[in-house]
Amino acid sequence: MNEFNIMTISATGMSAQRLRIDVISNNLANSETTRTENGEPYRRKVPVFQELLRNINGRLENGGVVVKKIYEDKSPFRIVYDPTHPDADENGYVKLPNVNVVREMVDMINAQRAYEANVTAFNTTKAMINSALQIGR
Repeated sequence: MNEFNIMTISATGMSAQRLRIDVISNNLANSETTRTENGEPYRRKVPVFQELLRNINGRLENGGVVVKKIYEDKSPFRIVYDPTHPDADENGYVKLPNVNVVREMVDMINAQRAYEANVTAFNTTKAMINSALQIGR
């Protein structure tokens, strides 16, 4: 594996974590949305990552990470008693999204730190390449 492959792996990691932060932001923005196009409350979305393998000279090498899919969390909706809510059922209960704001914030911090780790790896590799180029001068 050469230095440029390391930079590619870090770049794919940054891209994946950026998408993860976007999905989490969308979840947080819709944490109180009680009605979507399909008539149900918003469902939490979760990205799934997959290792990207590349065939280099007949060998499989790690090429980073890609987002395999974004799936909807099928956990049950939160149910709250609020008979004044326009989406309340005949008993006064409202289905709210299955988004837990605390969990989303923890996931966002985790994604931010993973992004920062990829930036650090990228910059360290870049500095190593620059140092190696300076040896010949």
